[in-house]
Amino acid sequence: MANRARPAGDFDYEQHGGGYAVVRRPDPRIAARVHAALGASRTVLNVGAGAGSYEPDDRYVLAVEPSAAMRAQRPAGAAPALDGTAEHLPFDDDTFDATMASVTVHQWSDVEQGLREMRRVSRGPVVVLTFDAVALQDFWLAEYVPEVFAAELSRFPAIDRVVGALTAGSRTVRVDVVPVPWDCTDGFGEAFYGKPEAFLRPEVRAATSGLAMADPGAVHRGLDRLADDLAGGAWDARHGHLRTQPERAGALRLVVAEG
Repeated sequence: MANRARPAGDFDYEQHGGGYAVVRRPDPRIAARVHAALGASRTVLNVGAGAGSYEPDDRYVLAVEPSAAMRAQRPAGAAPALDGTAEHLPFDDDTFDATMASVTVHQWSDVEQGLREMRRVSRGPVVVLTFDAVALQDFWLAEYVPEVFAAELSRFPAIDRVVGALTAGSRTVRVDVVPVPWDCTDGFGEAFYGKPEAFLRPEVRAATSGLAMADPGAVHRGLDRLADDLAGGAWDARHGHLRTQPERAGALRLVVAEG
């Protein structure tokens, strides 16, 4: 597909997406849940595919991703990726056995249209990995950068909204809480629930769009307080138990519309 102007998400991956795939490496336990939700499908369309996180490697996959910077980070041997958007998928009805979208719906210009398109081109399951922004408010990092977490409430579509868009057409939809393991390899914010020092690393902040987009002054002040609390023991006094908690049921959700 030819390059063309298109609606963009609120985070500019062309400018800030470099190095994203280094920090955001798929976690095999989360991947197992996504792949199980795809069922027996043999052909899968990954919509808003980014660098290819959570794409199965045991079946045919085709990816759609509008950012050239993200397509360039797809590993050797990854599924072919077309330049396109969720809202206008260039495929006939029922082309694929299943469709999937991994932590991308908050970047779409029209969430309902994108989900309708995913339903349209899938004969079977539609699988969406996303975050519940309401549940995200309980993450301890909100104590330090509340502006970021307030913004996430408007950035991420409500889970009920995603479910509503997928339910149309008499599909049965379920929502699963996906626990995050302590040693999660996918470096989204909650993955560091027990490793607070990670947020002092610039590469981690750069791969967390909420922090990367926020007012730098607010982020700087909040993380300075975090550094002080870590040095003085205040963080551990409140949250130290998380350093040894094997997993945390936070805001990560898997929304599955059955075929």
